[in-house]
Amino acid sequence: MQGLFADEPLSDRAARVLVDGLNDMVLDYAIPPGMDGVMRGSRVEVPLRGRGATGTVLCLVPPDDRWRGALRPLRRLVNDEPVVSSTLMDLAEWAARYYAVPVEQMIRCIVPEPVRQERHEEKTRKVAVLTDWPDDEKLNKINARAPRQAHILRYLHQSSAKRAPLAELGGAATLNPCRTLEKLGYIRIEEETVHRDPAGEETFAQSTPLELNEEQAAVLKRVIAATDGGDSRPMLLQGVTGSGKTEVYLQAAQHAMGQGKGVLILVPEISLTPQTMARFKSRFADSPGAVAILHSAMSDGERFDEWHAIRRGQARIAIGPRSALFAPVKNLGLIIVDEEHDGSYKQENSPRYHGRDLAVLRAKMEGAAILLGSATPSLESLQNARSGKYALLRMDRRADGQHLPLTRVLDMRTEAKDKRNLGILSERLRMAIEDRLRKQQQVILLLNRRGFARALQCPDCGHVAQCEHCALPMTYHATENRLVCHLCGFRAIVPRRCPECSSENILLEGYGTQKVEAVLRRCFPQARLQRVDADVTTRKNALRDILSDFRAGKTDILLGTQMIAKGLDFPRVTLVGVLNADLGLNIPDPRAAERTFQLLTQVAGRAGRGELDGEVIIQTYSPQSCAIQFARRHDTDGFAENELGLRQQFDFPPFCHMAVLTIRSPQEDMARFSLETLHKRLLTRLPQHVQISDPLPAPIPRAHGQFRYQCTLRAPGARIIADVVSAEIADMQFGEDIIATLDIDAYSFM
Repeated sequence: MQGLFADEPLSDRAARVLVDGLNDMVLDYAIPPGMDGVMRGSRVEVPLRGRGATGTVLCLVPPDDRWRGALRPLRRLVNDEPVVSSTLMDLAEWAARYYAVPVEQMIRCIVPEPVRQERHEEKTRKVAVLTDWPDDEKLNKINARAPRQAHILRYLHQSSAKRAPLAELGGAATLNPCRTLEKLGYIRIEEETVHRDPAGEETFAQSTPLELNEEQAAVLKRVIAATDGGDSRPMLLQGVTGSGKTEVYLQAAQHAMGQGKGVLILVPEISLTPQTMARFKSRFADSPGAVAILHSAMSDGERFDEWHAIRRGQARIAIGPRSALFAPVKNLGLIIVDEEHDGSYKQENSPRYHGRDLAVLRAKMEGAAILLGSATPSLESLQNARSGKYALLRMDRRADGQHLPLTRVLDMRTEAKDKRNLGILSERLRMAIEDRLRKQQQVILLLNRRGFARALQCPDCGHVAQCEHCALPMTYHATENRLVCHLCGFRAIVPRRCPECSSENILLEGYGTQKVEAVLRRCFPQARLQRVDADVTTRKNALRDILSDFRAGKTDILLGTQMIAKGLDFPRVTLVGVLNADLGLNIPDPRAAERTFQLLTQVAGRAGRGELDGEVIIQTYSPQSCAIQFARRHDTDGFAENELGLRQQFDFPPFCHMAVLTIRSPQEDMARFSLETLHKRLLTRLPQHVQISDPLPAPIPRAHGQFRYQCTLRAPGARIIADVVSAEIADMQFGEDIIATLDIDAYSFM
């Protein structure tokens, strides 16, 4: 408890405050008389160690008798009303226990840093408003004496609103003339709030609802009934690529808005946000400000304005990736999770929550309908639908009546090596690209590896250039002429000789998107080519601009990583090429086959979405793989049946909950010893139905300069793992150089 005697009488209530930045430290403070707005979820300023701090009120409690009259009072309310709703507080507390993290980490997810730190305020600007118009004689006198003043008057008189920002009138140089005109009674200077819109000056033409086919209409009817009835049983929409899921989302959101309810739209990645935003802003163009965007690539000022627009109820639709799950949408009536299968919904660092799963929980808490949509649903969701936990809705044909694209699988083991393209393009794919370019159609090529070469290797001694901080080969990036570690970001100069044997025969092995770009420019010099990967899209709005140019027909070939594989709709794309389908298959991960199938099926769905038929060419060295063969036939049901059988046989998710326990330390011996000790203690504490593997080095044994040892745990429920393991970790009291992490419902085993 934080307690010092106060000088003024306090009320008989105390606020239990979670103080920002103190890692789950909770302190009690008295509520001064007159501060009646304090309640659960309020943001408050408190005295702490001779300075001020901010925090979130967890609950109101009677003061402990030992501290009655001794608690220090709250300084002030940061906001007039609670920033975090009671439902979101419940969600944070539930998630904190389930994922074994401090509550404060979840509160930080709910309240964005610009709002939490109060570093930003609403942006304002000065505006001149015309209040009186002088007659011609007076105007001529003003013009003779002060031409700038006359120009300002004429400009305001000609504007339809009779008002204009000072910046539009000439900036700071107009301030004194405007003040003179204000004294003369001709204008009035006001300040108005400026909303920092992430869409900038972009305008959106009004779109109208499209006519739905029978499958779409049936799904929409079901979603509307759930929205109106407050039915929060999750609905899983399994719709093939191009089946018109987005139009169902738009019309369902329009209905919810018409009922005075708020809507939350989740997309898996920031790359999909601009397209989704454009579609919703176009549909609701007659309601300016109705759609708000939230994601980490926005400026702090934009996030501040959009978040407060949602909190005030000015924006009724919130769109964004997993962090938008916590948007303070008023009267939430509908949640839509697009591409619900995508692994991007799982947070990779603490708190390691899953956005889709918490969206399901939030819908239940809010009494809102929730729709999970995907052409390739996750096996967890499909199993929930099979068991009756979710309602399964289907759309099995494309909205435009077109067939799914023809998919060919090419065995690269039998493909003749062509020195011109370094074995990257098969002859069939090269000829198919030439054919589409000749017909002025568009091509998408997928390679889920950025950089120029996978590794730098010496053929004489076998030395591979590795990162100094991670147990991974470094990737060569031609644009920077540097070796880059894709795990920690470390960069190094490319050696001219082998560091081990001094040989000059050092070679670049493998290929990434940069090398493919060079090959494509050599093979198709007249083609307009654009590469899309994490190296290209660092500039704000870079991805949006690239995709806009492609949609406008300014680009012939779009080469990219998995960020171009899903959710994008380009009617002129008739060919999709997958350059290496094996990249995600041969890794130690129980979801490797599922991810590969989903990626191939999703990227194949980008072809043939217009009037022209589409074709997909998949290059692989493992043509017999079940994931590749089911993807070739667009057979989601067949893949799910096969993979679920294997998962059940080996007791993998979704038939159990799996967690990864990792110990990291700069000292390898300490990491190994700490995990072995913790493992022995867990063997005596865990119930018999919880399985725990032996402690072993992680698949990537060293990362970011730290050695990593891990073990996996499996159980029918996640809560027992979280409770027992987190208690043992806290009891062991590791040293500062040892970090223990527990990833519940893990998606990464590397």
